[in-house]
Amino acid sequence: MKRPTGRKPLEYYLGLRYPVTLVPEAEGGYTATINDLPGCVSVGETAEEAMEMIEDARRLWLEVAYEHGDEIPLPSTEREYGGRVLVRMPPRLHRRLLEQAEAEGVSLNQHIVTLLAEASALRVVRRELSGLRGDLQAVKQRLDDWDKERQYQTRP
Repeated sequence: MKRPTGRKPLEYYLGLRYPVTLVPEAEGGYTATINDLPGCVSVGETAEEAMEMIEDARRLWLEVAYEHGDEIPLPSTEREYGGRVLVRMPPRLHRRLLEQAEAEGVSLNQHIVTLLAEASALRVVRRELSGLRGDLQAVKQRLDDWDKERQYQTRP
């Protein structure tokens, strides 16, 4: 069992607010996760139930980690970021990025930041579209079921 030095009391960790990701499932119900706490996942029939369940899972995750002396990460919303990252890349990519930056009249740094921001935004849009696609499939299935039931009821 690890015992980190300078550890805060359990109540401190229980009082932290971790961001929760809530995802509607195509089959119905919701899955809630706390990405900052690996493996902290819960499900519920409704969004409210999933949020209640993830709160219990969060509390248990923190209590067990604290008991075992494991490191407890701070919520990603409370971490400080310096904005500096060292990235290694193949020389050909470095050259191509530099040529693109020069063609656009911006620094290599600004060009890479723009590309990363665009790629990050695109991932968010793709994730949202994927969720919407699942929602649409669920609605289509319900409409198909309703239509079949209606046809069955109108038969002589």
